[in-house]
Amino acid sequence: MKSVVLLSGGLDSTVNLYEAHSRGHEILALHFQYGQKAQQKEHQSVVKLTRYLGVQLVELQLPWFSQISGESALLDHEKRIPLGKSVQIASLDDSKKSAKSVWVPNRNGIFLNIAAGFAEARGYDFVIPGFNAEEASTFPDNSDEFLQILTTSFSFSTSNQVSAFCYTTAFQKSDLVRRAVDLEIPVQDMWPCYQSLEMWCGECESCQRFKRGLQVLETEHRRVISKHFLNFEEVF
Repeated sequence: MKSVVLLSGGLDSTVNLYEAHSRGHEILALHFQYGQKAQQKEHQSVVKLTRYLGVQLVELQLPWFSQISGESALLDHEKRIPLGKSVQIASLDDSKKSAKSVWVPNRNGIFLNIAAGFAEARGYDFVIPGFNAEEASTFPDNSDEFLQILTTSFSFSTSNQVSAFCYTTAFQKSDLVRRAVDLEIPVQDMWPCYQSLEMWCGECESCQRFKRGLQVLETEHRRVISKHFLNFEEVF
């Protein structure tokens, strides 16, 4: 199979990259630079991850995203990303409120349509984003239903009927961490944080969900965690 994998360098997209690679896909990794605050660190991450696997990487500059960013704290440097206690990932209602702060209008829809264009041009079968069930509860464009609808759309808009697919739409973050261990992903090369700091902040929603996933798995396999996630305590 031939696939365009949307790669941000975070846990979800990296697991899907490695999963597709482990299954023998011919892969084009597509990374978007759209003015996000984590852009510098994400770039460093995707370069390392794709070089390690020997996968082709295309990085696209989308500077015009600032014109449709709305009030997203991911792009607006005047706005503060919700951190710490202002992010309550255990509460669905609170998570929905914090999700509005980092929502970028139609971001995943735009990204996946661009990826489908690359897939059609190269004769590839799939576009693969990094989604999960945990975040789909607050971000509906992370759901399997969204991918099914896009596949129907692509059957009209691409001559080779590209499909949108993701290996992890039914996963919780702990499932993603477990799979990352199984796939021997170099976690130090990932970047799950919303910011570009020296290390993961550990306080944004993305970091907190990653941390909770690590902690769930740690109770089950502490030795495995300490082997594969050497900087767990240092980061969090």
